[in-house]
Amino acid sequence: MPFEPVLMRHANVPNSTSIEVYQRAGGYAGAAKALKMTPDELVELVKKANLRGRGGAGFPAGMKWSFLPKDRTVTYLCVNADESEPPTFCNRITIETDPHMLLEGILIAGYATRTTVAYIYMRGEFTEQFHILQRAVDEAYAAGYFGRNILGSGYDLECYIHRGAGAYVCGEETGLIESLEGKRGWPRIKPPFPAVEGAFRKPTVVNNVETLACLPHILTRGLDWWLSVGTENSKGPKMYCVSGPVNRPGCYEAPLGVSVRELIYGDDFARGMRGGKKVKAVFPGGLSMGVIRGDLFPKNPSGAIDPKADYDELDCRLDFDDVRHYDLLGLGTAALVVIDEDTDIRDVLVNVARFYSHESCGQCTQCREGTAWMYKIAQRMRAGAGRVYDLDLLQEVTQNMGMMPGLSICGLPDGAAWPIRTLVYKFRREFEAHIARQAPDAVMSYARRINPAAYELPVLHGRAVIDEGGTFQTPVDLMSKRVTLGPAREVVAVVD
Repeated sequence: MPFEPVLMRHANVPNSTSIEVYQRAGGYAGAAKALKMTPDELVELVKKANLRGRGGAGFPAGMKWSFLPKDRTVTYLCVNADESEPPTFCNRITIETDPHMLLEGILIAGYATRTTVAYIYMRGEFTEQFHILQRAVDEAYAAGYFGRNILGSGYDLECYIHRGAGAYVCGEETGLIESLEGKRGWPRIKPPFPAVEGAFRKPTVVNNVETLACLPHILTRGLDWWLSVGTENSKGPKMYCVSGPVNRPGCYEAPLGVSVRELIYGDDFARGMRGGKKVKAVFPGGLSMGVIRGDLFPKNPSGAIDPKADYDELDCRLDFDDVRHYDLLGLGTAALVVIDEDTDIRDVLVNVARFYSHESCGQCTQCREGTAWMYKIAQRMRAGAGRVYDLDLLQEVTQNMGMMPGLSICGLPDGAAWPIRTLVYKFRREFEAHIARQAPDAVMSYARRINPAAYELPVLHGRAVIDEGGTFQTPVDLMSKRVTLGPAREVVAVVD
């Protein structure tokens, strides 16, 4: 049976943002059905559907809802519409073309979790999208889908839009909550988790836009339909973004489990590379999930998956399981960044490192300092002053930051480390080839050029350096020593 898009069914429908068009297509029927169930029955339905979060982590939505305390009197629902992962834009497409699908999902999730107030935390750069969604919220209130006694059920739900200020870290749920409360967008130490103590110190559920947009279709089309779409542990449809030098970049809907190769070359998707070029690399889940090799590399004759070997990895299936076989952090947002054969891999490294260095909130030392130093190393390598040792140093830094080794409050440093780590080891030969073509004195020439004061000014006290023939120089304590300077004011002799 051919796949029928549901999340993007209104993408090309005129006036699709209006409630009239949405209701003509059966909109809000899922919410009406949900309101006839008990909240516990609704939670169990979503658990059976194994609806996993579409925002990056892939955590089951029904299980997240079940963590809420049973004796709670107030519950908040925060909708993560911050969408700051490069180059993800599927939530923006949903808001632009079908905002009522999101609002219906909010109503269903709100009823299931006994939420009294829902906040849509929207990315600050979404200017036009804010006005589209606000009009939709106003229409939903006027039609009785928000407010008091919704559809005569006795259930009350208020819904507000809160605009962020453009911080990537506010995509993390506790950073989002801090920003929502009017504070600096710094992630909180966990526990307590938001389900116990979230917005305004009350039990809170945080769900992604696309996750909530799936709920109406589970209610209206049924559990059997939902479980028939996708792979064994990754059920339902997914919106995939494709960016880069492809013939038809854009956002496409397909079942979970579609391959990277099909998204790039399929007639229903990106339709191949511009100019017939080869693919060097792909970030298949947004930047933070890591990178895979493209068809510039040969296929493994044995057909085995070996991320340590230089083989084509485009047959990676984008679901919550297969991506891990390719040493990716996860599915992420399923937003592809395609890189062609002519792109210098050092440029890719600089762009990735620059983004995370800029977006680190600075709360954790290893993230603040680690991302900044990785960016500096990447800049020097791009300027033609790299060392083979830098590749090992980058690998070491990436292994000593993040939540996975237990060193940070949130997952941003994990997302910063993974793409750099995979870039370095999967494309190490290219990095080493660039380093081999450098001038012998490239590193020291670069260091003197960017920081001449450290090398050219006379040093009479304190610490100076003596050239011992290495790539960098060795510090020597000169406090009680007699120093002889050469014509260029360099240290030529040190006498005790």
